Amino acid sequence: MLRPLLYLSALITLAGAQQTFKASSEFDISSCPITIYGQTYQHAYVNLTSKNLVVCFNSFYSPGTKDDCIFGPLTDSNSAEFEKYQRIPILETIVKYSVPTIKTRMDCYFSFSYQHNKGYVTLALINFGPQTVLYLYSPAEGTVVVDVQVDGTSADQVEVTNTPTSRQTRGYLDISGCRHSGAVYKPATQVNSPETCFSLTCDEDVVLKTSSCGPLERCLGNGSCIPAVLYDVIFNPKLDLVCTVTGPALIDFQGHVTSVKDRCTYSLLSIPSVPGLQVLANFQERRRKDVSFLDSVTLWLDRLAVHIHLKQGGRVLVDDSTLTLSSWAQMVHGVELSQDLTGVTAKLSLSNFTVSVFFDGYTVQIHLQGPIGPALHGLCENSSRSLTELKLSESRSTSCEMQYTDTNDSVINCTRVTEHCNFLKEAPFSSCDIDPEPYITACTDTLCSYPDLDALKCQFLEAYARTCRLKHNATLDGWRSKSECLNPEGFCQDRTCSDHEFCGGKTAGGDTRCFCRAIYASKYKDRNTLGDPTVCNQNSASLTLVNCLLEDAGVDYTALHLKDLTCRGHMDKERHMVTFSFNSTNHCGSEVTSNNNQIIYQNTISNDDGFSNVITRRDQVFIDFSCIYLQETTKAFKIRSSSVIKVITSAVWNYTLTMKAYTDAARTQPVESNTEVWLDQKIWVELKTDGLDGDLISMVTKSCWATNQESDNGSLRYDLIKNGCANPADPTVTVEGNGEGTSNYFSFNMFQFSGRSGNIFLHCRLQLCVKEGNSCIPKCNGARRRRSIRPRNEAPALISMVWTN
Repeated sequence: MLRPLLYLSALITLAGAQQTFKASSEFDISSCPITIYGQTYQHAYVNLTSKNLVVCFNSFYSPGTKDDCIFGPLTDSNSAEFEKYQRIPILETIVKYSVPTIKTRMDCYFSFSYQHNKGYVTLALINFGPQTVLYLYSPAEGTVVVDVQVDGTSADQVEVTNTPTSRQTRGYLDISGCRHSGAVYKPATQVNSPETCFSLTCDEDVVLKTSSCGPLERCLGNGSCIPAVLYDVIFNPKLDLVCTVTGPALIDFQGHVTSVKDRCTYSLLSIPSVPGLQVLANFQERRRKDVSFLDSVTLWLDRLAVHIHLKQGGRVLVDDSTLTLSSWAQMVHGVELSQDLTGVTAKLSLSNFTVSVFFDGYTVQIHLQGPIGPALHGLCENSSRSLTELKLSESRSTSCEMQYTDTNDSVINCTRVTEHCNFLKEAPFSSCDIDPEPYITACTDTLCSYPDLDALKCQFLEAYARTCRLKHNATLDGWRSKSECLNPEGFCQDRTCSDHEFCGGKTAGGDTRCFCRAIYASKYKDRNTLGDPTVCNQNSASLTLVNCLLEDAGVDYTALHLKDLTCRGHMDKERHMVTFSFNSTNHCGSEVTSNNNQIIYQNTISNDDGFSNVITRRDQVFIDFSCIYLQETTKAFKIRSSSVIKVITSAVWNYTLTMKAYTDAARTQPVESNTEVWLDQKIWVELKTDGLDGDLISMVTKSCWATNQESDNGSLRYDLIKNGCANPADPTVTVEGNGEGTSNYFSFNMFQFSGRSGNIFLHCRLQLCVKEGNSCIPKCNGARRRRSIRPRNEAPALISMVWTN
């Protein structure tokens, strides 16, 4: 049913979408949005309660709800009708005549109509752009009141009283205006407070304008603002300053921000007139080569020549000695040191000054309190000064100043980063009387060039919140939940990393580990290695791997071993380097080969457990390494005598056995006592008998070997001939004419025992073989040998030769 809104309803054709409802209903009014005291709504939630028809705009009404609501009279029939209409010029004229404060053009309106007190009541909300009029129509006799609540509090009302004398059936209420800090203001309202220097204007076009002193200003109580620093000088002449360094950004005592681009050490604070302390900041790279981060803080107690180092993981070193701290303060050289889950705090008093230095591994905040007057020095005093001036002389090196470039990180979303950093402008941060812009700049500049990892997005908010706490004892309740920075504990407080590492987030769930610094890791990544080159010593070899590179590759160093599974890596707990080694006592499964004048020891680091070749539950790792030892080819040997002659007498035969060495294959150049023989030089040795019948007997050289002692079973032994054949492990050995007659010879390349420089003793064992019915020639190259025959009781003959070096 259509209900008239005009005095002359017969002149107007009302055309709208009518909807009857009998229960709580939600209506989409986005085609005709309504603005109530500066807040625009696109939905209406209607309740039919036992006392009222209630229209709210955020949710359905319930007692205690802090919402904008309109309370109309009770319905008689537990039902009502909802209708929407477009602009009606004559209605616009009538409303503006009745409500002179309405200045804007009408767009549309919607209404609720229902039975009340034996008649029909109509509530309408008329859209005039930024302005809105609440219309009430009640033709029944009596008084009807409609109450308007803003944020749960009654703000205004419209009343219609219809009596035989008044005959009022319609009422209008301008519910336009402005809002500020929970209060509403009618159009053309102006508020001034000289005591607080605050002014507010809600003009006729419902535009809100406010002014007050800036974040770095103070009100004098007469409407005038002056700089906060000047105010403190006049009314509170004491220093109460906070300097923050977080990531690469430094925010000085005046709120100016700068960024450190290199990896050097800088002076943050000193008081020249009060010697005794200098606070230094040390910068290093982390995941990227082109972005530096605050890495550690040093307190230099110049009078005592003592350094107190505050490092990642809550570590504190006095010079080179590590301290163990707790939440109970500990005095060290006049500095009060304490530690909790958030980080380490160092406090000391110098003259009338109190300096507090807090460091959580990623952020340092220096809180300085004391009298105004003495000059300050360092980046915290004025970050706009030349960085070169404040760079420590011992850190002015090409390595720390060198600038790097790195590949762009496509994951970085600067728009989203900016939105996050701008949270510092919102409640509850906005309640803090400290300018957030330097912290926002530090946050956006860092996160637009460096990935949002390692709790980085929270550390700028944490720094601002802590500054508020230090300066104004403001707790900013609820900021953690609103910013999703729920963990108040310092990041990586339980992790100690080496100098070439930093502590970072391993998983999104908060697990941490030590990562390689980008510049340090690049030299290994460029070579596609996981560690340093093999170190080869005279009697040992070792290979050292970088554990943070192993972890980057998903490798657990405890699962690695050499070919001998019992030979595993040793972790250096300070440097986090894993070393694998073997030596002459324990080869750890190394393979030993020779190549000309080279001896090669080869081994492999792997995580192969050797139990199954069918399945595996981890990536396989194989790292080969070897050591090559060159034989000393300049080493000269001399034989004691040109030949060795031995007379053999047995029950059957008497004969002479001769062993003689030559330097040529034709055996025409004998090795004399003054002949120099060099390592790896080929030598021919002839074994010859005299006094045997060559038609009946052959001589077989059964074996020849070298020892380091005169005895034929010395502590070191090396075989040249075994079972009548050349040792297959030594390709330089050749045996000629063995078993064919009463003499034979063999050749080999000269050698010495590894790590030994003493004499070499050459021994040969020979055996006589009866030719009749037998083949006395040994079968070599893998063929089966035929057994040689010797007379009973005739033992093999032994002859030896000694070489001197």
